[in-house]
Amino acid sequence: MNCSRTFFRYSRLATRIFVLTSRRGAVHRQLAARRSLSTSTQPSKDVTLFEHDRTRFFRLLSVFCGGQFLFWTYMAHFAYTELRNTRGATDKGKAKASTTTTTTGLAGMWSFEMNLGSNTWRYGFTLGCLAIGAGIVGLGILFCRRSVSQVVLHQGGRMVTVCTQSPLGPSRGQRITVPLSEVACHAHRHESPSFIPLRVKGHKFYYLLDKEGTLNNARLFDITVGAYRPV
Repeated sequence: MNCSRTFFRYSRLATRIFVLTSRRGAVHRQLAARRSLSTSTQPSKDVTLFEHDRTRFFRLLSVFCGGQFLFWTYMAHFAYTELRNTRGATDKGKAKASTTTTTTGLAGMWSFEMNLGSNTWRYGFTLGCLAIGAGIVGLGILFCRRSVSQVVLHQGGRMVTVCTQSPLGPSRGQRITVPLSEVACHAHRHESPSFIPLRVKGHKFYYLLDKEGTLNNARLFDITVGAYRPV
């Protein structure tokens, strides 16, 4: 009888020790997981999260934009210098202008005169050509300065450097270093079809990360730069 009671007490004691040990092990595992999660966003050295070199493409884009600017500048010069006022004071001048500038519709149902050499049309064509050329160049520059070539998370995980593309090479682009709290992605990388929109506080428009680029550490990117936060 005494042996059975002693065995029962020892079995209960062993059960309690096992339960306490398992609980302590679970607590230690949770603490270790939390520590690993907290230290995963604080790398011990600089980490390049994203990189994508498109120097060749932006060189071709620069050549295209330069060619378009020269073409539309020539068209503006032509419109300003070659268009002449065809309206004359005499009937002969009016008749000649009407033969060169009259446009007739279907079966002669309607017709109108257009004096392309008047000051209104001449200045309008000139300014329109200059605006088109400048607009193409401006869009090319904006796309180049908003396309990201590299994203670097610095040691400690508090600062981020965003490098933009450049036709002169990956190291010639704009470099922006800001705190991590001032950088956010307003769309998850799996939701964006072609570009990941990156917002940097204090800068207008979005910075674009091409999905054809390389994510060296996708998990670290998602919980740091790729996370959504109000900026």
